[in-house]
Amino acid sequence: MGKRNWIEFESQENKYEEKFKLDNPRKISKINISKQKKGKKGKTITLIKGLGIENKSQIRELLKKMKVFCGTGGVLIDNNIQLQGDMIIKSIEFLRKEGFQNL
Repeated sequence: MGKRNWIEFESQENKYEEKFKLDNPRKISKINISKQKKGKKGKTITLIKGLGIENKSQIRELLKKMKVFCGTGGVLIDNNIQLQGDMIIKSIEFLRKEGFQNL
């Protein structure tokens, strides 16, 4: 009995995974999360830099989800996210759930 209708899927899956690893900016870029008080009249903000996403609509969508998850306000300035309050731990937890690795 021959292997007429035999198809190998492993090589195709590996090619897809390698392409996904190269094209996925979430795993390549280094993300900086810091807390600041300077210039905000004593109010603390959490600043998130280096997300590696150039599309404004994707960053806005991420900001909206993050504000709901953290339960706070926030704004997008120069592709950097600013959240009100000390939200470092919650933002790290949220970004890991979204698939960002380099925190």
